[in-house]
Amino acid sequence: MRGWKQISLLTFCLLVLMATTPAKPAWQMKADYVEACSCHLFCPCYFNKHAEMPHCEFNMAVKVREGHSGNTNLTGAKYWLTGDLGDEWGTNKKGAWVAVSFDPSTNKEQRDALAPMILKTCGLEWGELKVQEAPIEISRSGDIAEAKLGGGQMAHMKLQREPGADGKGVVMKNVKYFGAQDNSGFEMYRSLDHSANVQGHQFSYSDRNAFLISIDTHEGEGAGMSSGSH
Repeated sequence: MRGWKQISLLTFCLLVLMATTPAKPAWQMKADYVEACSCHLFCPCYFNKHAEMPHCEFNMAVKVREGHSGNTNLTGAKYWLTGDLGDEWGTNKKGAWVAVSFDPSTNKEQRDALAPMILKTCGLEWGELKVQEAPIEISRSGDIAEAKLGGGQMAHMKLQREPGADGKGVVMKNVKYFGAQDNSGFEMYRSLDHSANVQGHQFSYSDRNAFLISIDTHEGEGAGMSSGSH
């Protein structure tokens, strides 16, 4: 009888532990972004419902630092988003167009897992969405960050860090980023070159908004961006 009591107590303790231990999210990703857009520094979309112009043409180069979706390991996967938020992202949650590029090293399982995660994190319905494959290069040296899609022929970002008052850079914190639950803060940069020629869309800018940011996004409701943000 004592043995049964011990087993029952053990079972009870296990049930309590299971009830109080948070379940591992079905998907989670910590990723590093290099990003630039057509607005001037700093992107007004984060505080308003419209971009500086009736459009916001952007590039985002992303490398997954660590992550998973089910049993699929996403660590090291690379993808790139080029698009235009358009003029309805802040009012109707609709973006004009986006092209998602996967680096050849990102395998099919990773791509299939990342696709819904990317859309969930952005939280927009896109008028045009295309997917392609192209090599992605991301580098950072001193005050310069650079990213190339297709060797720079399809898209290119060369960014220079804003020095700040002490010359050590400017980081803006406590601002939401899309649907990510957490982020490291926006490291302010300014574009030397921000251009794209992909899927029938072309643009080219310099001396515009850019930043580096690391995000943590996972299954479940995210913090989202403020009602006046993209």
